[in-house]
Amino acid sequence: METITLFMFLFFISGGKVSAGVFTLQNSCSYTVWPGTLSGNAGILLGDGGFSLAPGASVQFPAMPGWSGRFWARTGCTFDESGNGRCVTGDCGNTIKCNGGGAPPVSLAEFTIAGGISNSDKDFYDVSLVDGYNVGIGIRPTGGSGDCQYAGCIADLNVNCPPELRVVDGNGAAVACKSACDAFNVPEFCCTGEHATPATCAPTQFSVMFKAACPSAYSYAYDDASSTFTCSGSDYLITFCPTNSI
Repeated sequence: METITLFMFLFFISGGKVSAGVFTLQNSCSYTVWPGTLSGNAGILLGDGGFSLAPGASVQFPAMPGWSGRFWARTGCTFDESGNGRCVTGDCGNTIKCNGGGAPPVSLAEFTIAGGISNSDKDFYDVSLVDGYNVGIGIRPTGGSGDCQYAGCIADLNVNCPPELRVVDGNGAAVACKSACDAFNVPEFCCTGEHATPATCAPTQFSVMFKAACPSAYSYAYDDASSTFTCSGSDYLITFCPTNSI
């Protein structure tokens, strides 16, 4: 559905309360990615859940009041004419139109747009590496007011990923870097059980490595203070493989 048509549809079903905000997904990678989308709170599923995005291409979706969800890039995908297939990273149900979230390890752009149940006038957003990393990803707010900082991970974490976290393709090339939780599945890395509070779940050698490479991204579950950002009335550019944060 074209962006203008989608705006008109959403304007009708929301009683005329459509945000001026726009999500723009841009592929700055040298290869095709297949963005996946997941909506929370029974919100509109943007882009039918997933689609192909060629190098240099971009696509826009409206940022509805109260919408929450996430975007991510799938890589190494192969789909048939019916949209069935799989991806090397970020797979979401063996279909081009995602059925659920992306399989770790995957880099995430997460949003909660103002106007939801809490009636907050601020959008909340972050880039999360809590589920690991597959491609660089950045969020740049434009035209909004408030703090409105850039959030993202520009570094290629696959290059220096520790061997115990590394995911490789059929040729032995590193294509993703697992989180310590995904790799070892123990409470101190997953912030579960006796480690389920900020006081008992501290950064680990692995999350510290992620944080050093990507200071504005979530590196583990309780990394809120330096990783959650707010802005009001903004558009958002979500870039896969960003080259800078300016």
